[in-house]
Amino acid sequence: MFLFTEGGHSIPVVDPVSAADAGGVFGLLWLVIGLPLLGATVLLLGGRRTDPWGHLLGTAMAVGSFVLSTLMLIGLMGREEGDRSVTQHLWDWVSVGDFEVGMDLLVDPLSILFLMLITGVGSLIHVYSIGYMEHDPRRRRFFAYLNLFVAAMLMLVLAENYLGVFLGWEGVGLASYLLIGFWQHKPSAAAAAKKAFVINRVGDIGMSLALAMFFVTFGSTSFTVISANASGASEGALTAIGLLLLLGACGKSAQVPLQAWLLDAMEGPTPVSALIHAATMVTAGVYLVTRSNFVFELAPTAQTAVIVVATVTLLWGAVIGCAKDDIKKALAGSTMSQIGYMMLAAGLGVYGYAFAIFHLITHGFFKANMFLGAGSVMHGMNDDVDMRAYGALRKVMPVTFLTFAMGYLAIIGFPLFSGFWSKDKIIETALVESPVAGAAALIGAGVTGFYMTRLMLMTFFGEKRWKDGVHPHESPSVMTVPLMVLAALSVLGGVLYLGHWIVDWLAPVVGEIPEHELPMPAIVYSIITVAVVAVGVGVAWMTVGKRPIPTTPPTDVSFVTRAARADIYGDTINDTLVVRPGAALTRGLVSTDRSVVDGLFTGTATVLAGIGQGLRRAQNGFVRSYALSILGGVILVLAALTVVNL
Repeated sequence: MFLFTEGGHSIPVVDPVSAADAGGVFGLLWLVIGLPLLGATVLLLGGRRTDPWGHLLGTAMAVGSFVLSTLMLIGLMGREEGDRSVTQHLWDWVSVGDFEVGMDLLVDPLSILFLMLITGVGSLIHVYSIGYMEHDPRRRRFFAYLNLFVAAMLMLVLAENYLGVFLGWEGVGLASYLLIGFWQHKPSAAAAAKKAFVINRVGDIGMSLALAMFFVTFGSTSFTVISANASGASEGALTAIGLLLLLGACGKSAQVPLQAWLLDAMEGPTPVSALIHAATMVTAGVYLVTRSNFVFELAPTAQTAVIVVATVTLLWGAVIGCAKDDIKKALAGSTMSQIGYMMLAAGLGVYGYAFAIFHLITHGFFKANMFLGAGSVMHGMNDDVDMRAYGALRKVMPVTFLTFAMGYLAIIGFPLFSGFWSKDKIIETALVESPVAGAAALIGAGVTGFYMTRLMLMTFFGEKRWKDGVHPHESPSVMTVPLMVLAALSVLGGVLYLGHWIVDWLAPVVGEIPEHELPMPAIVYSIITVAVVAVGVGVAWMTVGKRPIPTTPPTDVSFVTRAARADIYGDTINDTLVVRPGAALTRGLVSTDRSVVDGLFTGTATVLAGIGQGLRRAQNGFVRSYALSILGGVILVLAALTVVNL
């Protein structure tokens, strides 16, 4: 069965087989989520008794999920192409009248790739954290939160319906709040966690309204039911759903206008940054748009909105990355930009879905590598994040330098490294399908070459600018071994494109790329992209590599630099357009509630209380007062009778 779009593209609608019928390891699908969830439960409920071995249990649970995911990938690869969608019904979750939602899981060519990324990179981050958090007194709690984060993200990508996705969606939001604010004794960390939580709630409004519209339009939240009936819905309804899903994706994936939380999230421990940016939270929006391809293919307006948001964001994040001296925030700006590339590819529809996921995977490898590498640098520099206080670290931290360099070459798209294959295909596709967005993506590639080369030069090259008392040293093997594995994946990740494997693998879910002729040979697009990146690298060398790096921020900078350092005034824009008007509206509503709504009730009560108070004075207990009252009453009655008889 196929869903045909107005452009003639076809999206397959696959009827999954049950895990019981599929047999083998698929019966243990629930355990992929269950293991890290069990780890989080044991470590949180076990308390301090689990401190001595909590980090080992947390790591073992993540590794166990990775092993199961690997076995399921092998199992899916052994099945026929049209038979690679397996569901598992756990229990009836919601049953109201004719509306029923099961706690159902789905593993297919799309979700299995996310499983491998989440559990594989997540396991490496767990191992790395054993060394990074060694001296933290709350290490056991940290690993509990890591397990919870992984379990929530696995729920998000394994759910067979949008209600299950929403459960994982909210779980990821909770876990990110707990981890970003893990060092809550720092006011900046507590504020960053609250900021991330609140901004994501804005995006969650879109997600929850989309859920409601799915129910109203299709009477179901199941991917299978909605995809099979999408062509029968009105374009207006699908456009509204697509825009609401995009709003939710903007929150989780830090896309404009809900991007302001991402850089502040660097207040959490560095392994958290790696987990958020590489394997979990920010990839959720890309997954949502790609999984909902059957909606966006029939809603061209919503699809165009995805392209616009992605194009703005990929440039927005790149510009921010150019001016940051904090190594983690420079990488955070990079993540914002790279997720923009993925969203752009997803917005291009059938032509780009596979490349969006391809770049998501390779980005997971090299961004986790670089974030953990940044943590290794901080480990040797007494937790200093200011690159102006670095320099010449390649000699004293050779393993960190070499592994980080592999990630650097991958992200700028150096030929044959993973990013070269994934990002270049997005730029190539965008130039053909949407020339304006493609030109912006090409410019973004050049800017990426600049800010990443700037980061490398300030950190590992030049003269040492170390602060007094700082003695850089290489990190222990428990931290460097994960770096080596991720560095190898950063180099070799492009093998997923050999023989168009990833494109063919995802075709049963996102559709086959239609045959179309390129205006120029593919190699020409690659040469142009590499040339633009080389220009960015050259500009960085001329402006940073050949000049002394100031240890304090210069004051005589351009408006663009000031804007980039201020995150292009994202917080100011939010305060002006949302926070202050929202605060004023809230104060007005509270005042109205107290004075008008409550006043209708409290005012009446006050009047009655006053009357009662007056009457109470007449009941003083003196017989002479009562006699006088009776006499007065008699006189009034007689006077009234006299008046009537006249």
